[in-house]
Amino acid sequence: MVKKVDGKELANKGKGFITEFKDFVLKGNVVDMAIGVIIGTAFAGIVNAFTSDFINPVIGLLGGADVAGEVVIKTLSDGTKISLNYGHFITQIINFIIMAFVLFLILKIFNKIVESGKKRLVKEKEEAAAKSDEVVLLEEIRDLLKKQNKK
Repeated sequence: MVKKVDGKELANKGKGFITEFKDFVLKGNVVDMAIGVIIGTAFAGIVNAFTSDFINPVIGLLGGADVAGEVVIKTLSDGTKISLNYGHFITQIINFIIMAFVLFLILKIFNKIVESGKKRLVKEKEEAAAKSDEVVLLEEIRDLLKKQNKK
């Protein structure tokens, strides 16, 4: 049997999907992720500039190696060179190590902040849960009265 579908029913299903998509896009974590990607891209540019403008020249001075170099494998008859650009690869490895190190430091600091916040909350809860001297004294009196009533 074929089920007839009402046009209004299809329109409502479409609105539900659109509303669900809008809710997803406007959630804080999606916006935060987008901001993180933008900042990460800008940070990658800084790291690339730092590596190519500072680190590679220092490596070149220390080791005498041309970090931005290439190895020509073969030169064709028309003058076209087939080469391996190892300098770019080394630069990308250095960029990765710098980015990973910076992210490690950021996460380490973030985790310390979160941990100290948790410790503070636990301490506040313990202090709130700790019984005052008056409460302890009243509990002792209650326990003594219970013992006397049993006798």
